[in-house]
Amino acid sequence: MPFAQLADVRLHYEIEGDAQRPVLMLCNSLGTTFEMWAPQLPALLAHFRVLRYDTRGHGQSQVTPGEYSIAQLGADAVALLDHLGIGRVSFCGLSMGGMTGMWLGANRPERIDRLVLANTGAKVGDPSTWAARFEAVRAGGMAAITPSVLDRWFTARYQRVSPDEVDKVRAMLLATSPDGYIANGAAVRDMDQRGILASVGAPTLVIGGTHDGSTPPELGRAVAQAIEGARYVELDAAHLSNWEQAGAFTATVLSFLLDGGLNERARFEAGLSVRRPVLGAAHVDRALAGRSALSAEFQDLITRYCWGEVWTRPGLPRHTRSLLTIAMTLALNRMDEMRLHMRAARNNGVTRDEIKETLMHAAIYCGVPAGVSAFRIASEVFAEQDAADAGGGC
Repeated sequence: MPFAQLADVRLHYEIEGDAQRPVLMLCNSLGTTFEMWAPQLPALLAHFRVLRYDTRGHGQSQVTPGEYSIAQLGADAVALLDHLGIGRVSFCGLSMGGMTGMWLGANRPERIDRLVLANTGAKVGDPSTWAARFEAVRAGGMAAITPSVLDRWFTARYQRVSPDEVDKVRAMLLATSPDGYIANGAAVRDMDQRGILASVGAPTLVIGGTHDGSTPPELGRAVAQAIEGARYVELDAAHLSNWEQAGAFTATVLSFLLDGGLNERARFEAGLSVRRPVLGAAHVDRALAGRSALSAEFQDLITRYCWGEVWTRPGLPRHTRSLLTIAMTLALNRMDEMRLHMRAARNNGVTRDEIKETLMHAAIYCGVPAGVSAFRIASEVFAEQDAADAGGGC
């Protein structure tokens, strides 16, 4: 992967996609690398040439001495664009990356087409909180803060149902240079960009997470209110909303960047990013691998529109959509589909008690015979899951 030697720092970056497409620049959060954007990459590449880079002090980029500032990180982004001969970009940053985006929008407006500011704020935390965190890192390295950071970054539900995905982010945190973390953390600690938000002129989308413990949603709402014409969307997620609600995040960002004009490849990829975690990757892979001349277009259709259009909508959490789907398939007597969604429901944090109450409620409105069949299927599904869990299966 390439590196750019700038005036005082060596940055690690990757630029991918059709050189004829507009460029989308992605900026990572504190404690991650450009790999944090992996869930979005396939769909984004359907419309953009994508430029990802490791912020100074992160990943394979150089750790330079001293404390950093948001202005310095913004200047790095501009210098990287200059190095690559790129004039204007759309820019998407999360957390500290979003803070960099605010600086660019206000101070380098000629370089920004559209701006996405995710899970971020114009002023975050207080000095005492940062001092305690830095002291912990100095004494015990990144391992000393990683558990508490993950608890702010992901809901307990997501940590329970997606441990492998959480492990990927944990690995990024643990691999972060302690010196780089502290230097960048100082930039966040000292930042106050509330006074410059009114000068951001680019069309702006602000994304918040309902359960965000690092940058609570009221910080995102305040940013959106201060930028004229900005849109605000809140997802059922904690801090890393692009990871926890990958499909909804991707669809929301692409719809904004393209004014709703997603092409079919991007919608398919966004749909896959929801369909896989909801139904299970093994099931989805079997369905796609089993496509025939007869069924291929239908599989593409349901991935693009059932999953890429409806399940990615931010208005309802996946937990609620799971329960609704179980109830509606019961009402329609589509027991094979109901069995599938009962199996998948725990991937969305649905409990057995919640399924039981849904079936009880649906039986009254849809009929006792349908309820009898549904409870029988639920018993079979739960027994299968218990046996798989006891045997170490998935």
